[in-house]
Amino acid sequence: MSPTRTACQGTGEPFVRAGTAAGRWVLLAAVLASGMAFLDGSVVNVALPRIGDDLGADVAELQWVVNAYLLTLASLILVGGGLGDRYGRRRVFLVGIAWFGVASLLCAAAQTADQLVLARLVQGIGGALLTPGSLAIIQGSFRPQDRGKAIGQWAGLGGVAAAVGPPLGGWVIEVASWRWIFLANVPLALAIIVIGLRHVPESLDPDAPRGYDVAGSVLGVLALGGVTYALIEVSSPFAVPFGVVGVLALVAFLLVEARSPHPLMPLHLFRSRTFSVANAMTVLVYGALGAMSFFLVLQLQVVVGYAPWQAGLATLPMTLVMLAGSSRSGALAARIGPWLQMSVGPALCGVGAFLLVPVGVGSSYWLDVLPGLTVFSVGLTSLVAPLTTSVMAAAPDRFSGVASGINNAVARTGSLLAVAALPALVGLAGADYARPDVFDAGYERALTICGVLLLVGGAVSFVGLPRRPPSAAGR
Repeated sequence: MSPTRTACQGTGEPFVRAGTAAGRWVLLAAVLASGMAFLDGSVVNVALPRIGDDLGADVAELQWVVNAYLLTLASLILVGGGLGDRYGRRRVFLVGIAWFGVASLLCAAAQTADQLVLARLVQGIGGALLTPGSLAIIQGSFRPQDRGKAIGQWAGLGGVAAAVGPPLGGWVIEVASWRWIFLANVPLALAIIVIGLRHVPESLDPDAPRGYDVAGSVLGVLALGGVTYALIEVSSPFAVPFGVVGVLALVAFLLVEARSPHPLMPLHLFRSRTFSVANAMTVLVYGALGAMSFFLVLQLQVVVGYAPWQAGLATLPMTLVMLAGSSRSGALAARIGPWLQMSVGPALCGVGAFLLVPVGVGSSYWLDVLPGLTVFSVGLTSLVAPLTTSVMAAAPDRFSGVASGINNAVARTGSLLAVAALPALVGLAGADYARPDVFDAGYERALTICGVLLLVGGAVSFVGLPRRPPSAAGR
């Protein structure tokens, strides 16, 4: 039996097999959980104009609606991964699901922009507990030879859930209220809890240290919080002091992690070339992805004139492409290694971003929006499963929760910083999201920057990743 997990409940076997009933239940719980978290983020982007109108929010407050969730998620996701390794991945995962559901009720009840931002901060804590657990459960539950396929299915089905969210959420916003996009999380959370309690085996790291890295946790929150505040509230007199505090906290965080006997983020994992390069690529690609999601759905509604459900439906190609290709992409990466897909995938995403730059007044969906989205979707499908598989494979099984947490933290940090920085960088502030001519110019500059970030991400993988398959490359 593997020392990093307990036996599967009721079987006495150390791992579940892909294609069995037990394996399907585990995969379903992980997919529903990650899908709920991703769906929430994508639907909130579609709802931003309606939230702004209803609560009287400006551009900075809309940024905070997105980034408050990302801030606590990115800051605490390493805590979530470590807690799962130490106290049980299923246990922490289910606590996160329950937390997320309760916080969703608070979001739905918000009466001001400040209340919604505060509720989103609380919601991000739940996301930090459940997100690394969903992937660590797969890594700890499936046989090693089935993990690549299972992760590919998880990435594909989870991506589908995230992609289905915008059209479905847009329709709900149109016929009811933006509040229902949060209320919908409650029954889904209850279903995941029932499945998890009945069908998901517990796993943990019995060798995890008993101590806890409180200093690292606090410094991580201060670092991201300070930098994020400085980027969003750039005109505030407190922006520079907060930015300085954030940078100093980041330096202190790295020093603490290097010396701690039980670090929140074990820096020795970055000695793996694959792990380091994959995370460097992640921050660039997911930064661009987060910013594109923020700007594109606003552009389609504010400038092109789409209703919320139309703006959401416009992203349907992502659903279809990821459904068709993610599992195959994961299986291919398991055979040939991640280098090709993680180099070509971001480059295709970059081309898709450049194709979307001209979208504006009078744009045709079929001629102007669909081609760019399709190319972007093919690139995203190519890279997501290989990225996840390579990050998990580069770390020992006993660090699966931490490795997942690091990669998720890096991804969310990229999105957090991009959404915080780009509006001011491209000249958007105040109520500019409601002024089509002003927002259009900012959108073009923002999508161009996103395209460059994606091309750089592909170049990082091309230069940095080993080109041999995992069986030959070593760590």
